Amino acid sequence: MAKAQDFTTVMKDIMGAFPVDTKAMEDAFKNQAALSEKLSGVALDAAEKSAELSSKWTKETLAKMSDMTKAKAEPADYAKAMTDFASANAEVAAENMAAFAEIAKKVQMDTVELMMAAGKDMQEDAAKAVKKATDDATAAAKKATTAK
Repeated sequence: MAKAQDFTTVMKDIMGAFPVDTKAMEDAFKNQAALSEKLSGVALDAAEKSAELSSKWTKETLAKMSDMTKAKAEPADYAKAMTDFASANAEVAAENMAAFAEIAKKVQMDTVELMMAAGKDMQEDAAKAVKKATDDATAAAKKATTAK
């Protein structure tokens, strides 16, 4: 009569090969925290540059308005002052919008770069974890089959 396989022992050995790896969880948390810190740095840098640009633009506009609001000798001078202000303001607006676009472009490039690096790191970590789990499962299966 053939001896029956003890599946309880086999399952216990297989499950023992898959312990919870708290080091992997800690590493994942640390990596996520580091990525969040870098992304926050990119966002804060962009916010700072945007605020500086907005402040500069406002100061320039107010200075030009000051010139426009000064008393003029002739009524036609008021129309000329308004035309000059509108023209100068349109030119400055185009320059500042281009500067905002550059800030946004840098944020996008930095973010993509960070995400690509993080993806590569996660892929490498996952490959290591799968290899370790495979090795552990293979060892447990060999142990279970030789313990008959």
